[in-house]
Amino acid sequence: MTEFNHNKKQKYQPNVSAFLAVCGRNYAHILKWLPDQFTVNEPWHVKGEFGTLLVNLIENTKYTQLIEISRPIASGHFFKSPKAVVRIYHDAQLAEVLTSQQIYRLKPVYDYPNIHMHQSDEKFQVNAFLEELLKIGARKVPCQS
Repeated sequence: MTEFNHNKKQKYQPNVSAFLAVCGRNYAHILKWLPDQFTVNEPWHVKGEFGTLLVNLIENTKYTQLIEISRPIASGHFFKSPKAVVRIYHDAQLAEVLTSQQIYRLKPVYDYPNIHMHQSDEKFQVNAFLEELLKIGARKVPCQS
């Protein structure tokens, strides 16, 4: 009979390759509708087959941009509109979620369990969710508003 030790818990090891891959795909999605000329704090809409994203450029530097992406949802729903602040690294061709919903600083790894009940791989999951959110604007015609 094999003995199983319930007290030994495997420490979470982040998969850096998978994380960079999802950040690279997010960059490619964003690049499809990121305008050439834009102004800080002048939001625009990206209308797609599955809805609309509201995008606001928060910061613009030589190699990076900071944008806020949200999906407006009609009032009366039981949940908040998805929203994320994303850093776009043009030199590395990556887009990484910095904050999402009520998480203001995403850690690379969380101990589990924790007081906020974040998953061990919360940062990866939030970036994977952004990828799904960005698919809304995959087939679109950007329009300024």
